[in-house]
Amino acid sequence: MIEVRARVGVVWKQESARIIATLLRMVHDVGLAEELAQDALVAAMEQWPVDGVPDNPGAWLTTIARRKAVDHLRRAQRFDGTDIEPRATAEESSGDDVLRLMFISCHPVLDRDARVALTLRVVAGLSPAEIARAFLVGEPVVAQRIAAAKRTLAESGVAYGLPSGAESSGRLASVLEVVYLVFNEGYAATSGDDLMRPGLCLEALRLGRLLAELAPDEPEVHGLVALMEIQQSRSAARTGPRGEPVQLHEQNRGRWDRLLINRGFAAMLRARAAGAGRAPGPYVLQAAIAVCHAQARTAEETDWGRIATLYGALERLLPTPVVRLNRAVAVGFAAGPEAGLALVDALRADPVLRDYHLLPGVRGDLLLRVGRVAEARLELERAASLTRNAAERDFLRARAEGGAGRAGAGPMLGAAVDEFVAGLGGATAHAYRKSLGRLRRILGERTPLAALDAAGVAAAVAAIWPDAAPRSWNRHLAAVRSFSAWAGFPDLAAGLRNRAVPDSAGIVPGGLPDLAGVPVRERVLWAMVRESAAPIGAVLALDVDALDLAGRRGPGVTWGERTAALLPELIGSRTRGPLFLSDRRPAPARRPQPADLCPETGRRRLSYERAAHLFKQATGRTLRTLSDTRRGRSAPAR
Repeated sequence: MIEVRARVGVVWKQESARIIATLLRMVHDVGLAEELAQDALVAAMEQWPVDGVPDNPGAWLTTIARRKAVDHLRRAQRFDGTDIEPRATAEESSGDDVLRLMFISCHPVLDRDARVALTLRVVAGLSPAEIARAFLVGEPVVAQRIAAAKRTLAESGVAYGLPSGAESSGRLASVLEVVYLVFNEGYAATSGDDLMRPGLCLEALRLGRLLAELAPDEPEVHGLVALMEIQQSRSAARTGPRGEPVQLHEQNRGRWDRLLINRGFAAMLRARAAGAGRAPGPYVLQAAIAVCHAQARTAEETDWGRIATLYGALERLLPTPVVRLNRAVAVGFAAGPEAGLALVDALRADPVLRDYHLLPGVRGDLLLRVGRVAEARLELERAASLTRNAAERDFLRARAEGGAGRAGAGPMLGAAVDEFVAGLGGATAHAYRKSLGRLRRILGERTPLAALDAAGVAAAVAAIWPDAAPRSWNRHLAAVRSFSAWAGFPDLAAGLRNRAVPDSAGIVPGGLPDLAGVPVRERVLWAMVRESAAPIGAVLALDVDALDLAGRRGPGVTWGERTAALLPELIGSRTRGPLFLSDRRPAPARRPQPADLCPETGRRRLSYERAAHLFKQATGRTLRTLSDTRRGRSAPAR
């Protein structure tokens, strides 16, 4: 009995994607297709222990599932009897069916977490419990994500056919992103006690290999498979006897899996053949970097010059802060640590890397190599405080202690903040704890206060709250100043400067907020509300084709010189549709009314909530203060 149930589980993992994909072609509903496939699985668990496992268990499950789908369609009276069965057999179309299932489960209408969960469920055949264990979240959370994803797909009216042309490229990119995310989470776990989660790596490899069979002419697919094969080949050498990380240049290359490396090389050759005559994409470039590492017999033989060049090409294609950080590492090995450090220092103010532990980790490595040991320890301590992975945190702290000893006497930042906040009360304690909590994470929990300086504190504050409104910014600064004075290091706040707060009406001198650097949409909106004194809803309801530009008026709204000067830039070549548009196109599941959708751009009308948020973010005041002040009313303080 136990052996039969185990066999059922193995067959399900191997065949579930094909079965669900076949049913999806019939019922056009991912949730329903999975339910019908699960019904077939239940039938197998009931019958196989009695009748024995059939010679072709996958075909048995598919046949039962198709019968259940036909019965469901007949009951629902969705088709007449001649159209229920698909024209092609499952064997003839199984490849397209599975590819279609992958495209649907990774549809861009779903957010990233939903795409990952649904793909692992319906394509990889993992249970919600297995997915929850892999990502260290609760099973109910995973179940909710999967259910919400199915509901979104059902309500959005997405097409269930295979996409073509430009849409196919975009959808394929979404599939590749999901597979890449699954592999990365397994290769370098973001949280938990272990550095790796091998099960996720293997599932990602299985999905990647399947996708390579289904889309053999796509170079990026083979590039991703090559990247994952070579990365996975190092898994046995990436951790020490106690589970601690081992850096790439220190790994025992004799423990690298040569079979996986050779498979990666073969996938890379297929990528190059498929992409002949075309510029390489991001996955092919990353695979080429992995090939450089795998070809080096020792760390000293690594061709860092070529790797730095490849990262340069990748940066031109994907100019993200993380790619720039990786390029800095390569340059640090190719041209020396000082060159790498210069590139890393240029990234320290980037808000995207604000809480990214690898930025201070890389900087700490480079500082050690140039002999700036005390600074290196502070960076490694900061990296340890930012990571959520216990194995990585212990490794970084051990390097900090072993590489530099103590970087100064006196209290540590984290402990000092705890003591300071404990002496406060009520709302002040709550507010200061939030402000100083962000600061201690950025600067490092175990950084000695004596090792900090005003420039470093000011840079950290600017990186944490780059877009804070003046009032919020000043509140954060008050917390830092109070703590610095209490700790006996008042000079730490010397580089902090308050921002000018609008007057009691919420408007800066001249009647409008400072418009420098503000997008044209907000400039027009603020100017029109201020100059017209019209209700904000009336301004947001304006349509391009209802404007009298020469007369400076629209339905219920008039405006002055500043608005008139800005309007042509906002309207551009549009001749109809809402005047003020949101930043993005709406998702299919959230399709607005036709009057609120621009027929030329596909974007929806800007909502009051979004407009109010943008204004408050820039000024710290409510949008209503613009029109209230124009009418002569005193706006209440907020």
